[in-house]
Amino acid sequence: MNVADAIRSKRAVRKFKAEALPEDVVKAILNAGRRSQSSKNEQGWQFIAIRDKSILKALSECGQWAGHLAGAALGVAILTPDPLGKFQTMFDAGQAAAFMQLAAWELGVGSCPASIYDGELARQILGFPPDWHLRVALSFGYPLDEAKLSSAPKSGGRRSLEEVAHWERW
Repeated sequence: MNVADAIRSKRAVRKFKAEALPEDVVKAILNAGRRSQSSKNEQGWQFIAIRDKSILKALSECGQWAGHLAGAALGVAILTPDPLGKFQTMFDAGQAAAFMQLAAWELGVGSCPASIYDGELARQILGFPPDWHLRVALSFGYPLDEAKLSSAPKSGGRRSLEEVAHWERW
């Protein structure tokens, strides 16, 4: 699959098969995040890979719409320094998330981001140090509905280029 096809066909997947991901697939996903771009090449992130169902369930309760984490074969918590300290911090985390999701899609693995609103509860669950913060986690797994992997893009789901792109000035 080439990058353009992956971008056009990628779907949010929130329901997963009860099937573990092979170790090489998990490492390919994590390595894609590790290889993503970052401001000044600071690589200001840490990843916590989570396969334990009880931990995934607990983490799923840290965000209002994070329930899909509970059914995932793999969750990845993307830790950053204080997101208020530097505006690029969350942009860099987003790039790592996007790279991981596109790598997963190429491997037939679905994913979906989850906003983590209760960062202190997440800290208790995952045990990360106080100088790290969690705002975004990703769920990964083989889609329960395999048709998601090959279904055509939703019509009308995206605004046209003319609606969102401006040339030279607004």
